[in-house]
Amino acid sequence: MAEIKNLFVTPLYRARLSEHGPEVAAAELEAECLAIAEDDEAGQRWSEENDYPGYTSYASLADLPWRSPVFAAVKEALDAHVAAFADALEWDLDGRALVLEDLWINILPEGGTHASHIHPHSVISGTTYVAMPDGASALKLEDPRSARMMAAPPRKKDAREELRMFVYVAPDVGDVLLWESWLRHEVPMNMSEDERISVSFNYRWG
Repeated sequence: MAEIKNLFVTPLYRARLSEHGPEVAAAELEAECLAIAEDDEAGQRWSEENDYPGYTSYASLADLPWRSPVFAAVKEALDAHVAAFADALEWDLDGRALVLEDLWINILPEGGTHASHIHPHSVISGTTYVAMPDGASALKLEDPRSARMMAAPPRKKDAREELRMFVYVAPDVGDVLLWESWLRHEVPMNMSEDERISVSFNYRWG
């Protein structure tokens, strides 16, 4: 009898941020994100000059866990989530730690998008979700084999999730998603009138 195995899986980790570390209230984290964004003139300027819709602290603030007790608690929780994911991936870290490299705020207004991209020089990337109003974008993940499919026929519309070219994940406020940094992903257009707020991050192998 024929046998078909699924090889070379693409893992996606999903959990509640509060499962590890100190409790971080969603309203408190949202208020902190908005306050930092309002004060971060360099980030506002960078976002405008680089045609980033809304606001990101990616290029302006590299010390959020040091600057804010709320973000220090977020980092503590993320460290534990990343360690759990690395364990599930069965990585041999050879005694070296996974270290937070970048942590930044994203505020996406109505009509805003974040184009398809990867996170070079990191090993685990992810996002925790702070405000997801009705109509806010899901996370769109791309099959990493897509460029190698050449003249393959399209998948059926009801194909199993693991066979689809793209998978959309609709997170809830308080969720954290982790993936290996080579996984291409994007944020489609925010169809909500309200802002979609998230905190993204990268971990490197120390």
